[in-house]
Amino acid sequence: MNNIINGLSSTSTADLLKQKDKVESVSDSKDFATQLKSALNEVNELQVDSEKAIGDMATGQVKDLHQAALAISKAETSMKLMLEIRNKALNAYKEIGRTQL
Repeated sequence: MNNIINGLSSTSTADLLKQKDKVESVSDSKDFATQLKSALNEVNELQVDSEKAIGDMATGQVKDLHQAALAISKAETSMKLMLEIRNKALNAYKEIGRTQL
């Protein structure tokens, strides 16, 4: 056990700050509104694919039932995730509104 502890290298505060600056520069490349808009577009595309798969199943034009089921499942899961994110954002907004200054 002593060898495991001795084998660890210590990280200095300066190294951690350099890593933090790198992470911030990467995350600053896209602002929140841009990321939210791209996420909404992805959910919309999955919904369109799901509707197409449902239409193909209804008309009997589906070639691969498994792929259609996957498209529907992906759309459902992404919509549930987007709704949860919306609910969390609304709760945070309400909480900020209740904060007294």
